[in-house]
Amino acid sequence: MPTYAYVSNAEDGEIATYLLTPGGELAPRGRVKAAGQVMPLAVGPDRRILYAAVRSRPFSVHAFRIDPASGALASHCVSPLADSCPYLSLDRTGRYLFGASYSGHLVSVNAVEEDGGVAPEPLQVIPVGRNAHAILADRSNRFVFVPCLGTDQIYQFGFEGGTLYPVATTSMKQGSGPRHLAFSADNRFLYVLSELQGSVTTFSLENGRLGEVSTAAMQTRLRPGAPRSPDAPPRERDHDIWAADIHLTPDDRFLYTSERTSSVLSAYGVDKATGRLAWLGATPTEKQPRGFAIDPGGRFLVCSGEKSATVSVHAIGSDGSLGAARQYPGGRGGNWVEIVAF
Repeated sequence: MPTYAYVSNAEDGEIATYLLTPGGELAPRGRVKAAGQVMPLAVGPDRRILYAAVRSRPFSVHAFRIDPASGALASHCVSPLADSCPYLSLDRTGRYLFGASYSGHLVSVNAVEEDGGVAPEPLQVIPVGRNAHAILADRSNRFVFVPCLGTDQIYQFGFEGGTLYPVATTSMKQGSGPRHLAFSADNRFLYVLSELQGSVTTFSLENGRLGEVSTAAMQTRLRPGAPRSPDAPPRERDHDIWAADIHLTPDDRFLYTSERTSSVLSAYGVDKATGRLAWLGATPTEKQPRGFAIDPGGRFLVCSGEKSATVSVHAIGSDGSLGAARQYPGGRGGNWVEIVAF
């Protein structure tokens, strides 16, 4: 069963394809052109189409057909997006594409057509809190969650028939800066990464409502960060926490996050009964690691760096520890990783 890794390289305007071998090697399989500032990627549940958001004007989403035999990408169509989206996801049926806009403080919903193309007119464009940084449906597909970094809130929506409707808003500790999300496999817990603290907060999840369980801190000498936007006050940021991405292993035993200032991946052990996390340690990786992904077998973590020309593979140990980075040729501005297995 072949497994492919896709990495978007924003400065090259390209998406690179790799074969991920059973031994954890990355074999380059070519690149396709998208557009300048191609960043977030998303793959539908049927693994037919890879979607890539372009954050330069005109804001758009490029759809690429995936060849299961080779992993090759073929351009399918290009559709407009409502705004510059640093995060894309699909609902659990693959019939709707969600986008979150950091600068626009909004989320959008577009229908996905039978052939995998994205309808050009959004079904909904909804204002949310400041600096929306992600949007993700829970595993029941009945609820959708949006962390807003600038207002320290998580917006909770019900989702039915392609329509989002507000359910509740949960406030986090001031200055936490919620950024990315991960759901447990049994849908009992939601894990929220704090960009500005580097910590992960566990929430219980019941009928779309959140209950805070605990927060696990990242062990670091860096200081708490602050939101980044064109209108942000001047600030020396060389020692700021600047966390980026979060993922669970498929068996929910371990959780990992990336931090860009120190260029490390943090590992946590997961108590599956309570959702609580325990810090395990940090491992050096690519410079300024914005995005990473874990293969469906839970054996390897693939990480890209915005300021490196390589992509790293880390073996995941039975104790959750990460092996030293094995590096492979990458592109410029690597920032998002998707892994697809057939």
